[in-house]
Amino acid sequence: MANEKEQPIIIKKKISGGGHHGGAWKVAYADFVTAMMALFIVLWLLSSSEQVKKAVGGYFSDPSGNGKMMGSTLSGTGENVPISEENMEHLKEKLEEAMKRAPDFQKFKDNIQMTVTGEGLRIELLEKEGGMFFQSGKSAPSPMGTELFSKLSVELAKLPNNIIVEGHTDSKPYASENGYSNWELSADRANSTRRLMTDGGLKVHQVVQVRGFADMRLRKKDDSNHPSNRRVSVIIQYLKVSAQERSQLTEKPGEKGKADEHSKAEEHKTEEKKGH
Repeated sequence: MANEKEQPIIIKKKISGGGHHGGAWKVAYADFVTAMMALFIVLWLLSSSEQVKKAVGGYFSDPSGNGKMMGSTLSGTGENVPISEENMEHLKEKLEEAMKRAPDFQKFKDNIQMTVTGEGLRIELLEKEGGMFFQSGKSAPSPMGTELFSKLSVELAKLPNNIIVEGHTDSKPYASENGYSNWELSADRANSTRRLMTDGGLKVHQVVQVRGFADMRLRKKDDSNHPSNRRVSVIIQYLKVSAQERSQLTEKPGEKGKADEHSKAEEHKTEEKKGH
């Protein structure tokens, strides 16, 4: 009788994640979206210019932006624009804007001259009577010169172009008992500028030459003792670019599409002639 009253044993099994209620489809969908995004990026790159391709490639090879080819310009647009003859004027305008942001710009604005030459963009820092960017008769930069060279180095470090630094003096004989002359002074000032700019962020390999000319290249030849003959010149050399890159730098918006259409039309005409 006791056995008849015992309740039967019931075993319950719980099945989880069954059917369409599981989450595996979410993983598959995420993989699909990622693959589509990668496809669209590849298609976009294939239709982009060489300039954009190099900028994207430069970022992935050097994400920190410390390499020679980096995805940034003075305007901070994320483009890697090589400074060539076609856009050196654009660089000049950007540097002028950067200099205007310096606290003491009004004090030295007339002592900075920027000129586009056959060698590149020449930035000349002209001294005045009593000294401005350098201590009078010495190779050590003044506080104003230190600040200006540091600001300039930050801007030039964003470029892939090579830099040349020159030192110049006036024709006044340098008073020295140990043979130190205007030659040594001009070279030492150029080298002090190089050292200060590399300490400020300019890449070491960017500076390819340091020149000292003494009074051999006077700015005012009719007044060889004029203070402006004492100067330091920073030259941003042109970067050699291919013919395709040069056309991309100079073409106006919309011209690329017209050029492509013209090219396709010419190809179509050629194919028709072959068919006949």
